[in-house]
Amino acid sequence: MSPPFHHLSDATKARLLLVVLCIGWGTAWVTMRMALDQIPPFSMRVATLSLGASVLTGFALWQRRNLAVVHRRTWIHICMASLFNIVAFSVFTPFAQLSAETSRVAIMVYTMPIWAAMLARPILGERLTATRIAALALCVAGMTILISPLASVSVPIGIMLAVAAAMSWAAGTVYLKWAKLEGDPMAITVWQLVFGVVVMVICLTIFEGGLNLNAGAWSLFGLIYSGIIGSGVCYFLWFGIVRRLPASTAALGILASPVIGVITAMIVLGERPTWTDAIGFAFMLSASAIVVLRPEGATEAGR
Repeated sequence: MSPPFHHLSDATKARLLLVVLCIGWGTAWVTMRMALDQIPPFSMRVATLSLGASVLTGFALWQRRNLAVVHRRTWIHICMASLFNIVAFSVFTPFAQLSAETSRVAIMVYTMPIWAAMLARPILGERLTATRIAALALCVAGMTILISPLASVSVPIGIMLAVAAAMSWAAGTVYLKWAKLEGDPMAITVWQLVFGVVVMVICLTIFEGGLNLNAGAWSLFGLIYSGIIGSGVCYFLWFGIVRRLPASTAALGILASPVIGVITAMIVLGERPTWTDAIGFAFMLSASAIVVLRPEGATEAGR
């Protein structure tokens, strides 16, 4: 009989939690697409971010974490980081999913480590190593393989939005590293989510007129799952994992998330990636894996 969870070592616990995290984030791509079947994008995002912020705040209070932010400088940096990490990402990804297959979007978004490494060069002064150059070459090759068949028909808007989401996530990650904020990382994430909700409510009012959650059970399930699991529980698991494992190991582990997203999209949504897609996916995941294996990289956040 296997030992109880609390008898396992911290490293073993972290690896088990990493498996759960990858399943949560991977399947959340599909449930977001389920929500978008009947719920407008901004309404969906306001609801999921609100659920995520509430769940993460609950976990933080349960662990007696200090959510106070004292310095005005910290507030400014939190708001700026949220514009990249939460707001831009939350705008780009639903429209990307409405314009392209979920499997393609998930893979493209997880090119974030490559863009973070590229941004870290001019902003953080990190050296552009041969490894990072190789990763960029693999990423470009993978993107070319994926985009070429689509570009021959029309402009692949969904793919471009997915890449924009990856770049915004990378920019937010590098920005937080540059800002060197003091304080509990979970508190910083909670306030980023709260600020993101405020901005998304403004967008919702402008573009959709008001919250519209009039949907069937299929879409409502997708919305609730994406909010509670994807934006709440998974962030909580992430902070527990990075306390127990090196950031590079944790970052490498979450690269299983888009693979799970592709498999789930095939099962639930009936998507069928071609062999060309599979080759492109392999190139891009290899590129991300190369980058996150470098401990000096700028990829310390996950999604």
